[in-house]
Amino acid sequence: LSFPTFGRANRRFHVQTLEMIMNNLRELTHLDISGTNLAGNGVATKESNFKLRTDIPGLESRIQRPLQFLGLYHTAHSACKRHDIPANEIAGDADEHQILTAARYYYDRPMLLTRVLNDLYHLFRFEICKDIHLALDAVLTAMDRHLKFKHMQISGSATLFYIVKGRDRSKFGTPLRHHIIRTLLNGMETHLTDDTMLRNGYLTLTQFQMPNDVLFVYERLIKVLLHGVSKTEQEGFVQRIAIYLLNTLACQVDGKQKLFLGELGVVSTMLNLIKDRLTRSVFDDVMEVAWSTMWNVTDETAINCRRFLEGRGMEYFLKCLRTFPDRDELLRNMMGLLGNVAEVKSLRPKLMTQEFIEVFRNLLVSASDGIEVSYNAAGVLAHIASDGPEAWTIPSPSRDSVLIRLVEAIRRWDIKSERNINYRSFEPILGLVRCYETPQCQHWAVWALANLTQVYPEKYCQLV
Repeated sequence: LSFPTFGRANRRFHVQTLEMIMNNLRELTHLDISGTNLAGNGVATKESNFKLRTDIPGLESRIQRPLQFLGLYHTAHSACKRHDIPANEIAGDADEHQILTAARYYYDRPMLLTRVLNDLYHLFRFEICKDIHLALDAVLTAMDRHLKFKHMQISGSATLFYIVKGRDRSKFGTPLRHHIIRTLLNGMETHLTDDTMLRNGYLTLTQFQMPNDVLFVYERLIKVLLHGVSKTEQEGFVQRIAIYLLNTLACQVDGKQKLFLGELGVVSTMLNLIKDRLTRSVFDDVMEVAWSTMWNVTDETAINCRRFLEGRGMEYFLKCLRTFPDRDELLRNMMGLLGNVAEVKSLRPKLMTQEFIEVFRNLLVSASDGIEVSYNAAGVLAHIASDGPEAWTIPSPSRDSVLIRLVEAIRRWDIKSERNINYRSFEPILGLVRCYETPQCQHWAVWALANLTQVYPEKYCQLV
């Protein structure tokens, strides 16, 4: 028997109503009076001629025959927190056991279940939940059953964040991790316009191992992240966490997935973010990570390099260089990206302008971010020069003068410099080693191999 009052105006019952129910339904085993005043106030009345053996007036007749289940969730006067309650299972908010019991019994009552998940959230927030796996099962079941109930998804996803963040996450097997991620994505896709849902989902996803834990839903996740990057309010937290995740995925996946990122519009989305910041003369972490994401997604992926050039990428590069000249991380990310572009032979003619070559030449002497900017500028020029004198179609600066500056820069670098760069293969560098017609290009390539294999032998010796 249930008295469903949640979501309606509060119903007030006469103090003797519960006793009447019990006297007339003697075989009753399950009773839910959550959200009502049926349990009374727990204070003995003057009419009582004997000491009650239960703290809930009206249940005296069940002291010897306890109810199998009694729902006392959010009752008046906090009935669930009383001591002598004649029931084997109690749904309430007095402790973890009562809350988990409520979650198990209220799966088909979404409004009440949402409150239960809120109570679970507070248990995890203050790290006082003991039965992690039972709580996790309750949250996942609730979210899976009530996908379109937005407040359920928001409350559940907030709880999932603390569960996944906790110490027990190392005990979650692959099927369970996949279940959590699938449930999160279902909720995020269904409530894509709700910033709170996206924020909770993104934050929870940051607790997983990228990209291994999410490869099975890679396409779905990228689409949800792109929405968060491009559709939310400018400079909002949702946008920042989404672009962080996107960059992490772009950095750690293989060529096939980088192609997929480009097909979904990652390059154009990043360029739009950069254009917006340039229009407002704003430098923030979103702009910095946007360049980093393009650096990652263009790595040995020619079509994404082409997308960058066709999307006015070089125009935005020059504007960023002029507008934010002292931002070391920005300059490093931009030059890393252009290093990828310069590795594509068919695209190098696009870089052969006096303005671009002068910029790269001037950056050879940059001390920004250690040697990284100078190194990448040298790499760009080495690849361009490797196409031979006939491909150098500008009169100034001359090819010979640039090559002299290139060698001077290399000689200034410390061969033991630690690096902020990650190579998946040495094929582009080895291509320059074979450039016998231009020893200066070989010089850059050999220096790169010597530095990387000497400073990081375990990682890079096997690539040679």
